[in-house]
Amino acid sequence: MTHTPTSLRALLAAHGLEPSRALGQNFVADPNTVRRIVRLADLAPGAQVVEIGAGLGSLTLALLEAGAAVTAVELDRHLVPVLREVVEPAGATVVQADAMTLDWSALLGPPDPLHPWVLVANLPYNIATPLVLDLLASVPQIERMLVMVQLEVGERLAAGPGTRTYGIPSVKLAWWAEARVVGKVSPTVFVPPPRVESALVDIRRRSPDGDDTERQAVFALVEAGFQQRRKMLRRSLAGIVAPEVFAAAAVRPEARAEELSLADWRRLTRSNGSR
Repeated sequence: MTHTPTSLRALLAAHGLEPSRALGQNFVADPNTVRRIVRLADLAPGAQVVEIGAGLGSLTLALLEAGAAVTAVELDRHLVPVLREVVEPAGATVVQADAMTLDWSALLGPPDPLHPWVLVANLPYNIATPLVLDLLASVPQIERMLVMVQLEVGERLAAGPGTRTYGIPSVKLAWWAEARVVGKVSPTVFVPPPRVESALVDIRRRSPDGDDTERQAVFALVEAGFQQRRKMLRRSLAGIVAPEVFAAAAVRPEARAEELSLADWRRLTRSNGSR
């Protein structure tokens, strides 16, 4: 049985706890919502699932109900004993750690294509974007993600060229994966309610076409281009990309950064490097 608002508040009160603003704690307290997340995660029986920011175990319990093998990561040392009390009897493994500095290889083992990991989590909003990009860059054990993030962040991660929310995170994520917003979540299902709407983002890893050296060069050019996203590329990249490079890359110098796809940025980077 997953938490309701009443049971979650009672659990907090029984242990003298309050949600931490500094850690961005907003606990999901709605059985229908956590079960919806699990359905969208589309987990096979026995799937290896890692959850980041497990809190008091609302989503953890729903994942266990679905037959997943869950490793729940939680930073807050005050919450961890309560989380263990709630979810370990049902079969979860609880790890107290900071997801931004965790040794993921030690926790998840070597990459195994036959037994990949899935991340299913209500991510702390203040670290969601860097965490997702870091996991894509350095934790190949995680093949898929179904994450709940701030709506604006979710739209940015999944955005395509030419859209209002397309930016640096959109291009970087596209190097490793495809992402789409698969649902929205009201603030009313959280304790305490956040001030923003949330989004559920499905992220599917794919093999990148280029190597790490190319990636670094592409990302450096993307960051330079988006520093002045309202300017035409011939201005925002002046001194970095020569005028003739745009023609060689089949990229309009009058275009703005938000109009270029990952493929465009790669062509521009390669043409720029071949001068």
